[in-house]
Amino acid sequence: MIDDAILRSLVVPNDKKIVLLVADGLGGLPRDLDAKTELEVAAKPNLDKLAAHSACGLTVPVAPGITPGSGPAHLALFGYDPFKYQIGRGVIEALGIGLEIGPHDVAVRGNFATMDGSGVITDRRAGRIPTERNVELCGLLQRAIPAVDDVAVTVAHATEHRFVVVFRGGRLSPHLADTDPQRDGARALEPQVLFEEAERTAAVVRKFVAEAGRVLADRRPANAVLLRGFSALPYLPSLADRFGLKAAAIATYPMYRGLAKAMGMAVLPTGPTVDEQFAALKQHYREYDLFFVHVKKTDSFGEDGNFNAKVEVITDLDLALPALLRLEPDVLAVTGDHSTPAVLKSHSWHPNPFLLHARTAQPGWTEEFTERSCALGTLGRFPATDVMPLLLAHAGKLAKFGA
Repeated sequence: MIDDAILRSLVVPNDKKIVLLVADGLGGLPRDLDAKTELEVAAKPNLDKLAAHSACGLTVPVAPGITPGSGPAHLALFGYDPFKYQIGRGVIEALGIGLEIGPHDVAVRGNFATMDGSGVITDRRAGRIPTERNVELCGLLQRAIPAVDDVAVTVAHATEHRFVVVFRGGRLSPHLADTDPQRDGARALEPQVLFEEAERTAAVVRKFVAEAGRVLADRRPANAVLLRGFSALPYLPSLADRFGLKAAAIATYPMYRGLAKAMGMAVLPTGPTVDEQFAALKQHYREYDLFFVHVKKTDSFGEDGNFNAKVEVITDLDLALPALLRLEPDVLAVTGDHSTPAVLKSHSWHPNPFLLHARTAQPGWTEEFTERSCALGTLGRFPATDVMPLLLAHAGKLAKFGA
């Protein structure tokens, strides 16, 4: 990827508008029924028409064959080397729900989960309990476990089954492995120490998990907790510093709002629907250079293995798209951060369909917005870290390199 200092030296400020629309987990794989992916089944005339008049291709999220988490996959889209700039899920989620994170705190993302009588996890997401139930349970845990030994504990709700725990006290380390086995039918894991300095933190986490299990014992389906993404506050250079961009995010889930904050974006208020997200975009359109609009449910239903529901989300996104197109952004890109095929029920390493629409974009043989059609596009297959230079170039925000 291009050296940051070189790229920053080429940046030319102007008033052109860039919109990056990310449908999380967008890419899929063919199902057995008809050998079609979710994008191939979905009715999406607006996206198909746009693709036929755009430069299209496939992006590789972090590296061939590597299945990325949402954090590194999004960092790559914004031009951050995901292997150099690593930010843990816990801190991202904590920032996203408005928690203040100190330089010595450790944050971790939590799932409420269902555990059977023998200690086996039967549902990692506790049936995606309603957020109202989550709020109640987090309050219960906070009252029962305000501290472990001399370490203060903050338990804060997010959405559905998700919550955040922040541990605050001296000599803490984020270098712990997850307790979440990442699959049903397994037992929760012990918080294994990755570096010796994390021994004390591991002892605190073990006590927290044990006490949480006791408090939740009769709260089925949310009778257990799983933790992943132990992390501390990292240094991440802002998009303003790197590219001179005034950027804003329109996202409904805490993790993506937190990631946007970590990159120096303003996080705009929005309702939960795509229509409301596009309305927020319209309302603030004159205020920013770059807009990151994030749609989550494509990923959620992919992870659930719900092929038809993921298709419906894509269809609904297409129906809402004219509201965005009426703004006539100078550069519009539509893609995913990673693929989440419903047939796999998980993130995958497969490349993402990518569409770039601008006056200077060169259309190719793409006739619809699908994985196979984008493979025929003029952009070919390229690293996701190249997305930002492409957006900047098509917006006229990069000067010539060299004599």
